[in-house]
This record gives sequence, C-alpha cells and structure tokens, in this order.
Amino acid sequence: MNQATDEYDVIVLGAGPVGENLADRTRAAGLSTVIVEGELVGGECSYWACIPSKALLRPVLARAEARHVPGLRQAVDGPLVAADVLAHRDEEVGDWKDDGQISWLESVGIDLVRGHGRLVGPRRVAVTPAVGPDGSDAGGGEERILTARHAVAVCTGTGAALPDLPGIAEARPWTSREATSSGTVPKRLIIIGGGVVASEMATAWNGLGSRVTVLVRGSGLLGRIEPFAGELVAETLKEAGVEIRTGTSVKGLARPGGAEGPVTVTLESGERLEADEVLFATGRTPHTADLGLETVGLEPGGWLTVDETCRVRDVTDGWLYAAGDVNHKALLTHQGKYQARIAGAAIGARARGAGRLDTGRWGEYATTADEAAVPQVVFTDPEVAAVGLTAEQAEAEGRNIRVVDYDMGHVEGAVLYADGYRGRARMVVDLDRGHPIGVTFVGPGVSELLHSATVAVAGEIPIERLWHAVPSFPTISEVWLRLLETYRG
Repeated sequence: MNQATDEYDVIVLGAGPVGENLADRTRAAGLSTVIVEGELVGGECSYWACIPSKALLRPVLARAEARHVPGLRQAVDGPLVAADVLAHRDEEVGDWKDDGQISWLESVGIDLVRGHGRLVGPRRVAVTPAVGPDGSDAGGGEERILTARHAVAVCTGTGAALPDLPGIAEARPWTSREATSSGTVPKRLIIIGGGVVASEMATAWNGLGSRVTVLVRGSGLLGRIEPFAGELVAETLKEAGVEIRTGTSVKGLARPGGAEGPVTVTLESGERLEADEVLFATGRTPHTADLGLETVGLEPGGWLTVDETCRVRDVTDGWLYAAGDVNHKALLTHQGKYQARIAGAAIGARARGAGRLDTGRWGEYATTADEAAVPQVVFTDPEVAAVGLTAEQAEAEGRNIRVVDYDMGHVEGAVLYADGYRGRARMVVDLDRGHPIGVTFVGPGVSELLHSATVAVAGEIPIERLWHAVPSFPTISEVWLRLLETYRG
C-alpha cells in the first residue's frame, strides 16, 4: 500500500471539543498541529450528547416553568409540537454535518486528516482512511503515517457501555446516541439506568409524549449527587406520569418482530415489560481499544492514567497525553475542555524548553479542579446544579465539615420566579479551612447560579469574605445570603 508521511509538532486523536481545544492551545503556542478524526468534527457533544439533548429539553423545561407563572398556565396547557422540537434539534446539530467545524479548524491553522488513527510506535500514528456513509473513501485513498516532534494527545472520548445480556444484540436498544437523535417519538420508552442521561432523557421524551418507565438498579436517581437532588427530580417525574422502579434489574431482552416490532424486557423477578424502544443509560467505556496502545507498552481498552498536566504515566520520554473522558478524571465536556487547555499549554511550554512547570495545587499547569471543583448541571425538572464535594464525599475524606441546608422556596426571588417553587440548597463548609468545598442547588432556573458557587469553591473564598458578596434583591441568588445567615446562626 502506498503511504504518505507527514510530520507535525503535535498530533491530536479525536476532533471533539476536547481535541479541538487542545489543538487550539498548541497552535496558539506556535506548534504545527493536526487532528485525526474518523467521524464528525465536533465530536459526541456536538451531535449526540450535550447539544441535541439540551435542544430536546429546553421546550420541555420552559413549558414546565411557564405552568407555574400566573397568566401563562392556560397558554401552555396543550402538548408540545414534537415535530418542531425535533426540527430545531436537527438545526442545532447542523443536520449532522460538520462544515462549520471544519471552517473553524481552517481559520486557526489546524490541519485535519479524516480516518481512524492508531499508534504504531512512539510519536507515530497510522491513519486508515475513513469510509463515507455511501461506502466511498473519505480519507484520501491511502494510509498515512503521521509523526509528532513533540506530543501525541489522545482525545477520543467514550462510548455507551452496554451490559452482556441475552438478546441485547437482536433487540438493538437505544444508547445515548439514538436517544438524542431519534426522528420520531416512541409511544412507550423504557429507560434502564438512574444517572444523568437516564434522568434527562426521561424528562425530554416524557415531555414530548412518550409513556416512560425508568428501571433503576439502585435506590434512586442521581446517586452521585446529594440525595435530595434525585428525590426532587423523581418526585416531579412521577407527577408528570413517569413510572420509576428502583431496586430493579434486567436479565434479558427480546425483539422477535425485528426493527419495527416492540421490545420485551425481562426483569430478574420474571416480570416482562413491553415498549417500542429501550434506552440503556448504564455508563460509559473509553475509546481506547483500537488505538495501538500496545505498541507503546500500554494496555488497550482501558482508561489512561495521567499526571496533573494530562501526560500519560509510564510512557518513556513523556510524549503521550490524554485529555477528556479517556483519562476517567471527570467525564464532562467542560472538564475535558479545561484539561485540554492545560495540557495544550503544558505541551507548548515543554516544547519551548521550559524548566519545571508549576503543577502544584491550583498551579498554571495543574488540573486541580478535576478533584476539587467539578461543576455539573442536570437539565431536569427541577434543574440540579452542583460543584465540589457532597457531604458524604467530604466525610469519607475525613474532613471536619458543617452542612448548611436551605429551602429555596423561601427566597423571594424564587417566590416571584414561580408559584409553588420547590427547591433546596446545600453548602458544605470545611471548618478547618474556613471555606465552602461543595455547593448544590436544586430548583427551576438554578443552572445559572452554579458559576458563582464554582468561583467560591475553586477560589477557596473564606466564609467571612463571602459575607461581603451582596446578592441582588429580588433574585434567586439571594439564597447565598440565606445560606450564610444560617451558617452564622
């Protein structure tokens, strides 16, 4: 086979938001950079996760909030126009075309090679041409060998993890990709899982007209956030007609009628449930199985262990980096982009011959926020916004803490926001250090409160100084004052 050989300072595997941000930082540092991508430039977030899911959820949540505003209830009593919602979703993802993303790469001087990239030794990547949807060669016709002078960065993300269950292949269940890209609304949808994807998709598809059943193996929804978050979300979902079964496991699936037929889910109890579609929202697995990791002494298929700068450990000469989901530090798009910015800057600094980098806590080249201040929003009804440690996590670390709770329905801004506002706020304070280490808000519209909490946690702002941060009246953000008043007694 003919081979074309190209040399760059930096090779990035994966053109999702993480790969794009890392490439942007290395290019800004003056390093020639190429991205290798076998699917759409823009990645999972742009086409099958963050963007399409929020496009589906926005009308559902806006209607739910409007129903609690005097004068609007009657105007939003009818069903959503599902076709319009799906069409808007399609527009937001560019109809699954990446022309705009490619234009951005060109504008900042980042090269793109379409195809599947895999390591074939230190600093060397072989790219197999991508195959287009019509079976045509979309990668230029020949394998290319790319060589990196300074670094290769793995930013390939994750895919949905499916359990090994009898009948699952024939049943062709939805994963998060199908759940966010479906062109029709299933009449009956079973969702297996209790995390963020399960909770958001139950909210979206129920709002669009599906009869939704959620099967949770554990005791409730959103188990990694403060317990009251999942409780409030489950309460609202049940009021909206969603059936939630906890302590429930699945032992098999069947779809004897083919793609157009119903799916039967068999529970461990022997009970059988039927639906038009089944969504598995049961975790993620890293895209590392076919990256040639074995050629550089690493185990294929697993998570990549990295240092503070996202440099992969146990690789001679420190040329391999991994940012985003593949390093398993914080599986969130914004955290992956944060890692990418730091990793890209570190690659640039090392390429310039910089000495010892500042990788101490909150240092310029340290991804400290991955452990201390990870923010996350769950776009359900009500919204969930959290950053830092939960009370349980803080106690498990042996911290001396005080937990401060407040009913957000007592804040005047929340009262004006919606009749019968239901929500709760929690602040976890490290008593030895004197600053918040975790904050959680649950309630309509709380997502825009989160960055203030993130600044407080990441900045380690003392409680005494926060007392001087005066929230505007009458806004929901006045919950900060109420939390501090409660703390001071």
